[in-house]
Amino acid sequence: MTILESIVLGLIQGLTEFIPISSSGHLVIAQYFFSGASEHLFLEWINIGTMLALVVYFWQRILTIFGDIFVRKNYRLLRNIIITSVPAGIVGYLAADFIAGSAFFGSVEVVAVMALVVGIIMIVLERLPKASAIENGEALTKPRALAIGLAQMVALIPGTSRSGATIIAGRLSGLSAKEAAEYSFLASLPIMAGVTLKVVIQDHAYFVANVDALIVGNIAAFLSGLFAVGFLMRYLAKHGLALFGWYRVGLAVVLATILLLQ
Repeated sequence: MTILESIVLGLIQGLTEFIPISSSGHLVIAQYFFSGASEHLFLEWINIGTMLALVVYFWQRILTIFGDIFVRKNYRLLRNIIITSVPAGIVGYLAADFIAGSAFFGSVEVVAVMALVVGIIMIVLERLPKASAIENGEALTKPRALAIGLAQMVALIPGTSRSGATIIAGRLSGLSAKEAAEYSFLASLPIMAGVTLKVVIQDHAYFVANVDALIVGNIAAFLSGLFAVGFLMRYLAKHGLALFGWYRVGLAVVLATILLLQ
């Protein structure tokens, strides 16, 4: 992989990991046009850059959570985050090799279908009556936290968008768009940390062999991720998901057209 390709993939990873248009889907598309193949380990390694972007953006909120746990003995938000993280964590761990080696998870056709389906859901969601309001992720009941976790599990399919699926589930649970996004990002940190720990322990040889590309890719992912999460939090404070839904529908149409013309 060239340095230019690693920068492009890092920028795509950072921008689309948090904006609900599917990072895995866009990375599949990018690698399809680069080489026709997906390098799964590279994508796992540049997850580090986007994880650090989240930690930097939410550092004050994370400190508050630690204060809740160790000082105020309030475990409700931690409990909900654990419940939300468990389904995707278990499935991702057990199916990691299958996902890495399956043509299904590297298919542009799958990305196109999921972009369309989730995009339509986002558009329709904004037209539905709002669920009873819940103040924040701490106020979620255990079943609702689990429902968001199941949505996060479905997002293992490329083109779905982890942030998109969990924000949709959070909105249906009664959270505002902004609070749903914040909870989605906080609940993604254990998954990201697990992926990082796995690749560091099992695949450090890959890092040594590709150190230049991975460092550049992670820097690009960190900077673009920091920009993306800040943009999304400001946008969702005033707007809903419909804009991203229409983008996804347009992307699906473009991909379907390209595939049909080949």
